[in-house]
Amino acid sequence: MRARTPDAHGFVERDGVRVGYEVFEAADAGDPGDPAAPTVLLMPTWSIVSSRSWKAQVPYLARHFRVVTFDGRGSGVSDRPVGTAAYVDAEFVADALAVLDATETERAVVVGFSCGVPWSLLLAIEAPERVLGLVAIGAAVGLVPGLEERTRHAFEERPADEELAKPESWAKYNRHNWLEGDYDAFLRFFFGRLVAEPHSTKQIEDMVGWGHEIPPERLVETEEARSLCRSPEFARRIAEVETPVLVIHGDDDRIRPYAEGVHLAQVTGGTLITVEGGGHAPHARDPVLVNRLLKDFVDRVVPRPTKRTWVRAVRRPKRALYLSSPIGLGHARRDLAIADQLRKLHPDLQVDWLTQEPVTSMLRAAGERVHPASAWLANESAHIEDEAAEHDLHAFQAIRRMDEILVNNFMVFDDLVRDQHYDLVIGDEAWDVDYFLHENPERKRFSYAWLTDFVGWLPMPDGGAAEEALTADYNAEMIEQRARYHRLRDRSLFVGGPEDVVPAGFGAGLPAIREWTEANFEFTGYVTGFEPLGAGERALLRAQLGYRDDDLLCVVTVGGSGVGAPLLQRVLDAVPAARRAVPELKFLVVCGPRIDPASLPRRNGVKVRGFLPDLHRHLGAADVAIVQGGLTTCMELATHRVPFLYVPLRHHFEQNFHVRHRLERYGAGRCLSYDDASDPALLAEALAAEVRRTPDWLPVETDGAVRAAALLADLL
Repeated sequence: MRARTPDAHGFVERDGVRVGYEVFEAADAGDPGDPAAPTVLLMPTWSIVSSRSWKAQVPYLARHFRVVTFDGRGSGVSDRPVGTAAYVDAEFVADALAVLDATETERAVVVGFSCGVPWSLLLAIEAPERVLGLVAIGAAVGLVPGLEERTRHAFEERPADEELAKPESWAKYNRHNWLEGDYDAFLRFFFGRLVAEPHSTKQIEDMVGWGHEIPPERLVETEEARSLCRSPEFARRIAEVETPVLVIHGDDDRIRPYAEGVHLAQVTGGTLITVEGGGHAPHARDPVLVNRLLKDFVDRVVPRPTKRTWVRAVRRPKRALYLSSPIGLGHARRDLAIADQLRKLHPDLQVDWLTQEPVTSMLRAAGERVHPASAWLANESAHIEDEAAEHDLHAFQAIRRMDEILVNNFMVFDDLVRDQHYDLVIGDEAWDVDYFLHENPERKRFSYAWLTDFVGWLPMPDGGAAEEALTADYNAEMIEQRARYHRLRDRSLFVGGPEDVVPAGFGAGLPAIREWTEANFEFTGYVTGFEPLGAGERALLRAQLGYRDDDLLCVVTVGGSGVGAPLLQRVLDAVPAARRAVPELKFLVVCGPRIDPASLPRRNGVKVRGFLPDLHRHLGAADVAIVQGGLTTCMELATHRVPFLYVPLRHHFEQNFHVRHRLERYGAGRCLSYDDASDPALLAEALAAEVRRTPDWLPVETDGAVRAAALLADLL
């Protein structure tokens, strides 16, 4: 799922070649586009990747400026014409001008990357009236000799048969290897050099995918067609550029030498930003830095009136910004409980919430202040639903593929805390904020606390060695970040106890998860968000909710996303058999905020409801329940001492490992696989057995919110 979809899109056609473009109007929080906002043209680069390579920049820039992108010929939705002549440099420049005309863009700040930099420079030289300013990222313009290890391999020369069968290093950059050898191996080598920073698996994976969208035959033609970066005459003409120039270049660039960026800044009189330790594509690997640099540059080139208020320190109210994960509603309930306890310790505290639906509706119903900037956040719950199949969600990969959403949402947060003061930021599994603060520690201006109920990405068994390596790499990056910037989190709180941490390892050569967590976290105990029912209260609650004394109530719920719809269908299929086995059974099926109750079939003895803000009360009134493997709902049932079946989503590592471990420690619930739940007779039999079970599991602690608030209070 994209973090921002275009407001307009179309094609320009030149000499029979169609080039696709997209337009993103400048808009804040859903307001109509700002007609005074300058336009930023994000140029294409070598056709080995599409304009999606700007995915980390577009959503942020489009909150402040009008943004235009287009796929270079040979990539994305644009045509892939045959023949070298179709890919010469002048064609890309002419395409850019055609796109500017088609989008009614008189002038733009032009941003180029790698091969797109010479096209951007030529555009500024030949049509200076259209270019307000120019940004060059990882410039490949031929001002200095290339890397020696690369230049000693000839692109045209045919390797010997044994070399073609298994080329090494830059020998893979060869037309015969692309056409006759292992094209995928070339892509993985090339992009491994392009994004050479550690822990760059997702960026490489994206680029390899884009690289497979252009046939090797066309890629050969693009390479043969490029001449500007090899032209001494063009190198001399670069000095003709009169527009302001910003050059961003990594000093560990393994595609074009860092000296290229240094020389380009000197020739153009531009500003040079060196990314120390950075590679060829800092906009992909360090998007927060590049996004900030781009916005600051455009603001300098096209200054606009701004208004800001600065409050003297002694007059600032005590304020906390609470970030509550929208993936499921369980975070919101525990976060409300912690916020209430924190306000008891600091009665003058103002709490603002930065979060998304469905959490925002729940918070507003509770009388909480949802910050207006929440409207700028890209929807994480919708992304999770897009990633899901039938009761199947590869949670680890879904988080990886949420990368552009996480960048967008961090930039929203970063803008907010830059413009408004907060004494404390509390992030309940706010993965975007925690990750990018560690990557950009200079962005921290507040006390910061992190909450989570699991630690460690774990591979699913059918993912094999590849998934083991990926999860270990993500874990290693987190461990390195915490070791280097231990001070960044003022509190790391684990919602539970040490025994709730899985007895597993982070990966080969890495620490054990439980021991590392004990050394790096404080433990709050579980946070229920409510008081468990006392003696006699359950009967009163059932009466208040309209349930008869002789009913056996089964509550079926699948959380706050739409992922659980298939499980609801399976339960409804099993209802007739279950009621034959236990005639007193009545069912309350709760769809949550994102499943339409009308989409489900009707059954005798079944009530179907949508979102229930007091769901925990119905769970407390139940005699038995069927749920997904989400931690919050399962622990609510365990707290109420209600027997339950839980069906973890397939490939959901947290539900299958972390949650299941915790429930087994308490002795609560019975786990069913989705395959077993798909058999109506088996599901009915398991439900009949569970409803007769006498709860004998460990009691769930109920003071977690008090303990969490006490650990947070001194940060204010």
